[in-house]
Amino acid sequence: MTQLINGNQVTLLCNGADYFPALLTEIRASQHEVYLQTYIFELDETGLQVGKALMQAAKRKVSVFLLLDGFGCRNLSKIYIEALKKSGVQVLFFRPKISPWTLKRSRLRRLHSKLVVIDGLNGFVGGVNIIDDFNTPSHVAPRIDYAVKVQGPLLTEMHATAKRIWRNVCLRQFVHIPTNDLAIKRHPKQAGEMQATFLIRDNVQHRRDIENAYLSAMDKAQSEIIIANAYFLPGLRFRHALRDAAKRGVRVVLLLQKRSEYRLLDFATRALYSALLQQGVHIYEYHKSFMHSKVAVFDDRLAIVGSSNIDPFSLFLSLESNIAISNHTFAKALKQDLKMTIEAGATMVTLDDWHQNHLVNRLLSWLAYASVKVMTGIIGYREK
Repeated sequence: MTQLINGNQVTLLCNGADYFPALLTEIRASQHEVYLQTYIFELDETGLQVGKALMQAAKRKVSVFLLLDGFGCRNLSKIYIEALKKSGVQVLFFRPKISPWTLKRSRLRRLHSKLVVIDGLNGFVGGVNIIDDFNTPSHVAPRIDYAVKVQGPLLTEMHATAKRIWRNVCLRQFVHIPTNDLAIKRHPKQAGEMQATFLIRDNVQHRRDIENAYLSAMDKAQSEIIIANAYFLPGLRFRHALRDAAKRGVRVVLLLQKRSEYRLLDFATRALYSALLQQGVHIYEYHKSFMHSKVAVFDDRLAIVGSSNIDPFSLFLSLESNIAISNHTFAKALKQDLKMTIEAGATMVTLDDWHQNHLVNRLLSWLAYASVKVMTGIIGYREK
């Protein structure tokens, strides 16, 4: 794993109920610059509040850089985008050309990261898009998700990453690259006593950083691993790490979602159930609402929170950002919340239950798994 950095304060934010008040407070207090990148920006009540805060900041002469994904925000109103720009917000789309029927790798590389850096001193990382918790398919709410607020030396790397991604998009799209000397000169000081590292996945130097962080944490786990992930379709190395941990007596728990917005991936995940259950992995399906979480806890000592799913699209194609926190208090708090989530709305899947499942459902699962493997094979992904 990338070296841990000392002197940080990392605050766990559960769902949009924690995340958006904290985010809005910092945007409204911004003095120099705001970098905000998100996969989805929905014009519901929450999205309008965030947009208003960004426009007000821009009118105060704060440099506001809003980077949206071309696919995730494909339906965002052009009138609203113009209103943002008119107020002074600089708006760019990451890979604006989309084609749902094209399997070109470049078209499938998305900005899935949810990263915010404000004045180089406050940052946010997690899985929460700019969308209300209650804005869910079929109005099944609230959505379960996590993010963190970061203060301290780790902001140096987060800030540099946000600026680099913005600059790269500007260069690709022949857009003038603005600068903000006041913000660039600000250096975050020690804000706490927590050790953490910022993890990204890109298509240059950090292709497997997030996956390797998970593999390292699983290899070192001694008592318990809890992984809560919305879209779970790991490669062989990841599955073998889970198996090996269970073999040496580690309690391995997967919290996956029962409800799904993407049926193909949902069915493909279930094709892995039989092998995982036979290897001693405990699987829970969250059914109370939609689960969008991308978090993990290892031995009450290390936690991972971020935007990356554990599937080929996140681990091989998308731009992602996670943070790993080595802190007993933080890890215990996240573990407690995950266990409450399991108790409140999840059902344990047993091997007998799965084998007694309707034959048609099992067949669909394997067909879906084969379809995903063929699709990712076409774009050049090889399972590892």
